[in-house]
Amino acid sequence: MSGTPGRPLSAELSEQLLAVAVDILAEEGWGRLNSDRVAARARAGKAGIYRRWPTMSAMARHAVGRFRLVDQPEDTGSLSGDVAALVERWSRPLSREECAVASLVGAARHDEELRAGLDAALVRPLASAVAVIGERAAARGEAVPEPRLAMLRSVLEAFLWQRFTTAGDGAIPAERLDRLVEDVLMPLVAAGRETAAV
Repeated sequence: MSGTPGRPLSAELSEQLLAVAVDILAEEGWGRLNSDRVAARARAGKAGIYRRWPTMSAMARHAVGRFRLVDQPEDTGSLSGDVAALVERWSRPLSREECAVASLVGAARHDEELRAGLDAALVRPLASAVAVIGERAAARGEAVPEPRLAMLRSVLEAFLWQRFTTAGDGAIPAERLDRLVEDVLMPLVAAGRETAAV
């Protein structure tokens, strides 16, 4: 590897390179991520980058795939409260990590590596959070049929992608989130509960 003599091919350098990649993605977008820019910002040699990641897609996948951008909400004691807690984060502007992920959404349609990164950062954590909400609801006697939970995941994912691709800072006004929960999400799962009870 070229660069500063004695610089180890270490976990520390890998973290530095990934942090630089995230900065570039968040600030400038996927189209500006290349080995020259990463190497210059990290003050590292390009060889060290390619020993770790053969392509920029692989590097981006590794960088964003470690994020978990959907948190499992605290147990609020009710299904509607848990759903509201799940989307509460959407009232805030996109974080640095979310901006990095947002920059990949368009390109990921044609790039398996980038899709895998988005899946790890967003899709799987969202599915896990919805599953936990469903388990809690069932334990309270508010069981939601699996097809309705699957539909809830799909609708939430659609709103997530919209948040990531709409112009602006990604923040959704709190009153709009309240309406989303009350007028869209809860009727969706409530209909499933009513059907299951018949």
